[in-house]
Amino acid sequence: MINVLFFGDPGIDDAAALMYALSHPNINLVGVVAGYGNVDQETAEKNTAYLLKLANREDIPLIGGAKGPFSGEFVEYYPEIHGPKGLGPISPPPNIKGEYLNFDKVFEVIEQYGDDLIIVDVGRSTSLAIAFLLAGKEAMNKVQEYYIMGGAFLVPGNVTELAEANFHGDPIASSLVIEQARNVSLFPLNVTNKAIVTREVMNWITKESQNPFRNVLKSIFDYYSNAYAKLVPGINGSPFHDVFVLSALANEGMVQYLQRKVDINIGGEAKGVSVADFRPSLSPQDPRRLAKIAVEFDYERFLQDFIKTMISKGKP
Repeated sequence: MINVLFFGDPGIDDAAALMYALSHPNINLVGVVAGYGNVDQETAEKNTAYLLKLANREDIPLIGGAKGPFSGEFVEYYPEIHGPKGLGPISPPPNIKGEYLNFDKVFEVIEQYGDDLIIVDVGRSTSLAIAFLLAGKEAMNKVQEYYIMGGAFLVPGNVTELAEANFHGDPIASSLVIEQARNVSLFPLNVTNKAIVTREVMNWITKESQNPFRNVLKSIFDYYSNAYAKLVPGINGSPFHDVFVLSALANEGMVQYLQRKVDINIGGEAKGVSVADFRPSLSPQDPRRLAKIAVEFDYERFLQDFIKTMISKGKP
């Protein structure tokens, strides 16, 4: 069983990742940090509480994350992609109230699980960077690994022509995390753009599934796919960027990586741009700064894993 502390900003894609984590038999979700990003922080908390309730897993700690980036800049949300409340056409019932724990619960979870814990961050990096600032890198690097969705190498960005949304949203925080975290696996748009779930697959999942998230998943997928049809003309379905990170974690050997030092630009026209040296004649680099960058993966294995997980009854 893989113990996961999840940082995210649900948001359709993050919500799908949570549903996957709550349903996968080999993932033990030990906490969720809900911060701003795709939606404001309060909405992210409420969406997370709603999904935990649907899964009958309100025992999982729900921790309040960051409300804005280190720069203090205005945060732009994307209702045309994620819906007015972050879950496409769905608004959680008004009586949904989670028990929102203080941020220091993050450090209790790390202390409890230590090197038997993997931190997955699929949202803006602010909350995770705050954890490094408060606890220090020695304490934060007691965990086994970090799995981070962010960046774009040698492909266009998705929020600007150069930058991916998570790193662009708070590049100061992303740079701090990449600088201080050890044993990082990074999942950029290079691979996550290819993690597409088609409409036919989702219709089949909806028909066959016994999962408590079935109807929610279909509703948010349809909304997301319609948005992607405008963003990427000709696409059949939509990529599930954040689900892919957890699928890579649960399916050893599915993804191929290159180890490179990663830097993130923090301002100007290149704000949030991730940079790495992919030249064959790579000069020696500090091994402490190397991240494993996902570059290729087995698409059929990803798809079959997603189908199997999302048609299951979920975990008791």
